[in-house]
Amino acid sequence: MTAISDIALDPGIRRWIARLEELSPGIPGIASTDPSVRREAARRLSDLLAVDFTLPVPDGVTVDDFEIEGPAGVLRMRRYRPDAGAGRMPTQLWLHGGGFYAGTIDEILNDRLCARRALESGVQLLSLEYRLAPEHPYPAPVLDAVAALEALVGEAGRFGVDPERLGIGGNSAGAAIAASTALRLRDLGGPRIVHVDLEVPPLAMHRVGRSAEDYAIGFGLDQLEAIVAMYAGPEGAADARISPLDVEDLLDLPPTLIMAGEHDPLRDSGVLYAERLRAADVPVELFIGAGHLHGTPGLTAAFEGAREWQELHARHLASAYSVPHAHPARLAG
Repeated sequence: MTAISDIALDPGIRRWIARLEELSPGIPGIASTDPSVRREAARRLSDLLAVDFTLPVPDGVTVDDFEIEGPAGVLRMRRYRPDAGAGRMPTQLWLHGGGFYAGTIDEILNDRLCARRALESGVQLLSLEYRLAPEHPYPAPVLDAVAALEALVGEAGRFGVDPERLGIGGNSAGAAIAASTALRLRDLGGPRIVHVDLEVPPLAMHRVGRSAEDYAIGFGLDQLEAIVAMYAGPEGAADARISPLDVEDLLDLPPTLIMAGEHDPLRDSGVLYAERLRAADVPVELFIGAGHLHGTPGLTAAFEGAREWQELHARHLASAYSVPHAHPARLAG
């Protein structure tokens, strides 16, 4: 088993870890056993860190909010639209991270990363405020994502969406939800999506591979079993799509991008999912970020590796969505 102190991390990552350790004890509820209390504490901590460690929202992108009818009431979406775009644009539905029980489209981190990615890729992003566990276990967030995609197609003019270039993506827990959504659309029908974007994804609801062993303690996976139990709900998972890596048939899924961190306990679930997608003749791109922990791709104000990660992410999206006018300052070369 590896400890963080055993790894030669970038100084920017070390500063982030030190700041996290400094701030955490002063956040009321950060260690609460009540998920709703811990959710609010995690939001406060995330925002405090993002102010110092993530580049601000850039000029050249318009941010606005929308509401749609979801399966159980109103859902919010936040749109990031590059000012250089016009008319109906290639669009990605984006699902934030947060361990299935936390996270929000209102987090400073999510605002800053989504806005910059939209600008640099030329792809319009709509970030969804999906329902959270344990109040709303699986498949609630998947059903929310399906409803959002249906709204983007059904009201394409309202949202400025090109229905022929519509995809889905997510970070961490949001990536697992995105992968499950793609499987549900394939199996049960719904809007056609052209791309799936999985950033630091947990693609199985159990520990997978050497990375889960090496980074079992202190790397974000310590409470995996408790988190999965919340997400699956007291009755257990409604179907096998909760754990995409364990789905027997992966045929006929859209082209997929998987981005994993070298020192992330979830790394090998992404690697194995990429291998299984290739075996099913699904086009897949796999990127392993050297020197990255699970949470470090967002450290764009402190870590050159995070800026490189985000620029590569934007390039992949520009290519996947056939964007002719991606931001030249970031996508050249």
